[in-house]
Amino acid sequence: MFFMKLESIGILIALRPLGERDSLAHIFTYDYGVIAGMMRGAQVAKKNKPLIGQVGLMTWNARLDSQLGTFHWEIEKNLVANLMNSQNCLMFMNGAFDLINSLLPEREKYEKLYEETIRLLKGLSEENAKQTYLNWEINLLQELGYALDLSCCSGCSSRENLKYLSPRTGRSVCETCARPYIDKLYKLPINLEITGYFLQRACDSQGISLPLARKVLMKKFL
Repeated sequence: MFFMKLESIGILIALRPLGERDSLAHIFTYDYGVIAGMMRGAQVAKKNKPLIGQVGLMTWNARLDSQLGTFHWEIEKNLVANLMNSQNCLMFMNGAFDLINSLLPEREKYEKLYEETIRLLKGLSEENAKQTYLNWEINLLQELGYALDLSCCSGCSSRENLKYLSPRTGRSVCETCARPYIDKLYKLPINLEITGYFLQRACDSQGISLPLARKVLMKKFL
């Protein structure tokens, strides 16, 4: 009998009950992007219990490519362990995981974003959580086709006095070129409101809502 089998290293980004014993899991993998599948006995496991934020070796098996499939999960490390004492860090982690789960198509490779997400989890701390997360969102937007370009003015190509950002193009605008349109531009530096605007555009293009965890970040950290 023919079986589909996928193997990769990945981050467990979502886990919810599926029946009384099993769980539906989403793993963001290096080789295949986001993969969904069932983890048997995940809810009742006492040893090697799957937890969101773990990094491990994933094997996904199914009879057909279109089936949900089942995971075998071998935990290598839990990058969330160092974040457990910081509610803010956990909120930023949840925001990132929800965005990945909502906006990335399943089984589409995002090697760079995977590496940036590992860097995010390792780099989050109470002192720099907001900026570290913001840098991650900028990388996510680039992967989604909404790259923010702060290299020069979109109007005159000047590299001086870049104080605004165009919500239409995502490019910076110098103070001189901005004057006629100042009420339509975002004031730099980039913050969660600016990245949130472009994330909302990405969600709108897919016909989905901005994830709740990201809305919470906007409300708390602006």
